[in-house]
Amino acid sequence: MSTGHPFPDLRGAATGVGSLPGTDAREAAKTSTGALEHLPFLPELPARGPGADMIGRSAGLLVELFAQTEPSGWRFTDRPGRDTRRAHSWLGEDLDALEEFTQGHQGALKIQAVGPWTLAANIELKHGEKALADPGACRDIAGSLTEGLRRHLAEVRKRVPGAQPVLQLDEPSLPAVLAGAVKTASGFQRLRAVDRQVAEEVLRELIRGLDAPVVVHSCAPEVPIPLLRRAGVAGISLDFSLLTERQDDDLGEAVEGGTVILAGVVPATDQAVSDPAGSVQGVRTLWRRLGFAPELLGRRVLVTPTCGLAGASPAYARRALSLAARAAQSLVDNPE
Repeated sequence: MSTGHPFPDLRGAATGVGSLPGTDAREAAKTSTGALEHLPFLPELPARGPGADMIGRSAGLLVELFAQTEPSGWRFTDRPGRDTRRAHSWLGEDLDALEEFTQGHQGALKIQAVGPWTLAANIELKHGEKALADPGACRDIAGSLTEGLRRHLAEVRKRVPGAQPVLQLDEPSLPAVLAGAVKTASGFQRLRAVDRQVAEEVLRELIRGLDAPVVVHSCAPEVPIPLLRRAGVAGISLDFSLLTERQDDDLGEAVEGGTVILAGVVPATDQAVSDPAGSVQGVRTLWRRLGFAPELLGRRVLVTPTCGLAGASPAYARRALSLAARAAQSLVDNPE
């Protein structure tokens, strides 16, 4: 079913979702690369302000489309302004730090960007309605993002020559886009649901246009697993606590089809968690329920925090990533 690049073969791997607390790019890169041997990631630091937040950072990746902040949020504009320059500057700073702490790195490396449907649901057109209301604008965003991500991947490969980039598309708004639950710019009504085939086709075209395996992350309920698989994702990243038994069949078919599951099980905000094996007990239970061989568990499931760590303390963020790494190893060492 997959039309994209396969996920790298990793055993006992953990990674972060994307954001970390604080404003120090070097400290964030050191945290990511120090805690995560198999799949470090390029951190995002939204505490720096507009342009470092997930929407602004990804708007900065768009080619020939520009956005700026308004009192209502992000809005498309005719030319690049201060917010675009800020987004470019911070991304450059983050890449500099990543390059410094990945000297000699060989293997998988994750980068993140917001997917086309969440961008369309969160950025307004010039006249004030969300881009999601305009099918042509949605296509333009997807095309522009594809080109921007190609350039971003090329830049990462140039800076970290031994890296095999994995691209994570953040699509927290996708379930709402498909359900017709995205509010209009005024907030008084909801935008019409996007046809599932259209949503799938846009994602498939984007994934086909990129020379890297693509993971879609959504920490919302009702992640559309079959749609994402048909679009060609190599992996699906989700908040494990939001799964219901109704999704067992979809998850089982995904695993059988070779899709990697990134299970968000480590709390994303400060909590007393100390038992790595205990944090993945639910994953083992699901695996048994699905009837899969225990020895497959550590290859098909990666461990992550439930969502980004921007709201955590720096000390907890470091601990959460280390805990995820130990939990992932426990899936290899003690799959049952």
